[in-house]
Amino acid sequence: MLIGIDIGSSGVKAALVDGSAGVLATARREVELYSPAPGWAEADPDQWWRGVCGTVRELLADPHASPAAVDAVACSGMVPAVLALDAHGTPLRRAILQNDARATAEIDELGPLLSDLDLVQLTGSALTQQSVAPTLRWISRHEPEVFERTGMIAGSYDWVARQLGAEPHVERNWAIESGLYSLDGQLFEPLLERTGIDAQLLPPVRDPAAVVGAVSGKAGRQTGLRVGTPIVVGGADHVLSAYGAGLLSAGDWLVKLGGAGDILVVTEDAIVDSRLYLDAHPAGHWLPNGCMATSGSLVRWLAALSGGDTPLAELDAEAGATPPGAGGVICLPYFLGEKSPLQDPRLRGAFVGLHLGHSRAHLHRAALEAVAFGFRHHVEVFGECGVTLGGARVTNGGSESRLWKQILADVLGVPLQPVLHHPGAAFGAALAAGVGSGSVPGWGAVAPLVELGEDYEPRDRYRELYDEHYALYRDLGTALAPVSHRLSAEVA
Repeated sequence: MLIGIDIGSSGVKAALVDGSAGVLATARREVELYSPAPGWAEADPDQWWRGVCGTVRELLADPHASPAAVDAVACSGMVPAVLALDAHGTPLRRAILQNDARATAEIDELGPLLSDLDLVQLTGSALTQQSVAPTLRWISRHEPEVFERTGMIAGSYDWVARQLGAEPHVERNWAIESGLYSLDGQLFEPLLERTGIDAQLLPPVRDPAAVVGAVSGKAGRQTGLRVGTPIVVGGADHVLSAYGAGLLSAGDWLVKLGGAGDILVVTEDAIVDSRLYLDAHPAGHWLPNGCMATSGSLVRWLAALSGGDTPLAELDAEAGATPPGAGGVICLPYFLGEKSPLQDPRLRGAFVGLHLGHSRAHLHRAALEAVAFGFRHHVEVFGECGVTLGGARVTNGGSESRLWKQILADVLGVPLQPVLHHPGAAFGAALAAGVGSGSVPGWGAVAPLVELGEDYEPRDRYRELYDEHYALYRDLGTALAPVSHRLSAEVA
């Protein structure tokens, strides 16, 4: 028995996994996303920990489980979330999440200081809204009392592992995406020197499947886990979710319809490009990828405004009755700025082409199509980087929507194979725990545990329409960017 824990933007999820039979049980607790100012995204670490304790206790109450039967535990989560900890490892403020866009002025300041460094080639990450250096500078400037007391920086899932009893560390992909470490996992000294970041704030890097401690007495009492249960390094949520969906070979790629929108492809070599992110695949490959700041979060926001308590399935049915192209409405999904491939936190969302004959069904469909257009943009960037794409899969909450999957297949022009009953990153984290503890023979053990559905085939009759609307989407993005920048400056 293995337990994987995933710290997400909307909830904590845990999975009880048998390494040879797959998922036996899952549990979830909701967490709140705080956005006290435009572009801000925060979470309460105490809610995370309460969620961990509640989900793990629920799993251990399952008839299949007992504390003595759990061989190991590992954690996954958002990356690179930033927690400022005191000398005892206690958070000093809410976590600043990876899609937070507050540090725009700090990005502008650091750009000239680092302009002679090829950050993408040296660290794998460009200077963007999710880089940790601008976030730390923002804290030091706006919350100096917090920064003065900060003894260490941690990521979301690494902090949870530490709460369980692990030694301080950051997982390899937090390090890569933070921009503070070189690709080999060593601190990137030129950046630290120029930004004034104290190297003592940054824990050592550990790879997935490394054993980093054992469940403490206090954590055992709170979670119900057996004291001494090995704690194994898990990984970034999108990486372990992709691995848990069966991405193992070069060319395998995945679309993730979560709160944000992720797209990942397995490659043999590291692909570094300022428009993309780069992560390490746990089995020794690489995962160049993109992340759109909104995806499911945009759909939920729009549903709350236009549908109230209307189930998303009902909204899908209404939108499905409207023709492709959403009645001439184009949505720009930049409601939290945009991460890849535009890397512009000052962008703002828009619906263009509206008239009084449009309904909420047109808006809903336009939002679904906008996210698909964003993924198509990424596919173009992968091609420009020389990446050869093979079979495509789709996962996460949005993948329950048959309409959205069909729209994605139509817009991308490729068959999409849904992963059924995919528990996400918690499943991948549990298998990492198994690899690290020796109860799972290797990373390839995931392949027979993945359940796949029938392909969604692209419909040729809509290809020309979606080609035209995608071109409009790109043109609108270019045209409205200056307007977005002026508007965002007004509320900065």
